[in-house]
Amino acid sequence: MMTMPNDEALVVDLHNDLILLVDHFDHRGRPEHFAEFWLPELRSGGVNVQVLPVFIEAQYQSEGALRRTLLLIERIHALAEQHPEVAICLTGADVDAAVAAGRIAFVIGLEGAHALGQDPELIGTMYRVGARVVSLAHLGRTHLADGSGFDDSSRGGLTPQGFEVLAEMERLGIVFDISHLGMAGVDDVLERATRPLLATHSGCRAITDMHRNLSDDQIKGIAGVGGVIGVAAAIAPFIDPARPTAARVVDHIEHIASVASIDAVGLGPDFIDDYYAEVYGGRMEIMGVDEVEFVDAEVRRPSDLPKLTAEMVARGFSRDDIAKVLGGNAMRVLDEVMGVGTSD
Repeated sequence: MMTMPNDEALVVDLHNDLILLVDHFDHRGRPEHFAEFWLPELRSGGVNVQVLPVFIEAQYQSEGALRRTLLLIERIHALAEQHPEVAICLTGADVDAAVAAGRIAFVIGLEGAHALGQDPELIGTMYRVGARVVSLAHLGRTHLADGSGFDDSSRGGLTPQGFEVLAEMERLGIVFDISHLGMAGVDDVLERATRPLLATHSGCRAITDMHRNLSDDQIKGIAGVGGVIGVAAAIAPFIDPARPTAARVVDHIEHIASVASIDAVGLGPDFIDDYYAEVYGGRMEIMGVDEVEFVDAEVRRPSDLPKLTAEMVARGFSRDDIAKVLGGNAMRVLDEVMGVGTSD
């Protein structure tokens, strides 16, 4: 049987909320947390490129969102200054250079763009401080768009300000992240998008029918603009609340490939369990998930990512296709858009 360890391919993780836990421990006198926990985890999983979303918790919305966003971005910059093993990257060329030097490439993202408030022009400020992947809403409503809500009841799409931000992101070279938008918002973006985009951490409704997963038509639409869907391997309600195994994650990967193309699949595990366990005692309702019975995902941390590779090998995926899923597809989008502005 063919084997393929993760260190033989570029591995791009499109969504890991590790900066929240790093910040939490830094405030409690444990600045060594990244070096002792996350760096070994990333290395063990073979992660070469890590998108770091800045997520704004409810207590900082909306008045404190800008300050909290800048503080977390500063925390990311501090990590890069303190740890030569990582580097903040603003373009695809930066990523290539970091990986070639054996460093982990950090790409700063904004999850929800709460910092913008009602001011679309602030997307330029976020670009200047390093943000290169941005979504316009989380679970709730912002001045830019409606999120998916807690029960799929949201019917709002992008606001006029949201359309302004989408256009400016495309002009500047910021990758649009469609994850967390409500159904109407996803449709709005797919009707207007002219550049490849990402769904950094999502799944397939055809497999698990929940508000954060994508319909087959949406999957086709994302693929149609050259986009990539990062499968949220670490979130049991997205994968299968009763059976969130590595095999079930690969079911999502296969479904996206069959509905659209293998070129539309990536990884966005959404490693946040350790943060919620430490800060909230593991309560999932803060994510908009009702108190239902489900078990921990088999892929809980970066060191579990090789389980997905092994499952794809067992199912007969080609080496080229595995390499695309692990990071090749996502890197194509980052190369094409990140830091690459347009003349319009």
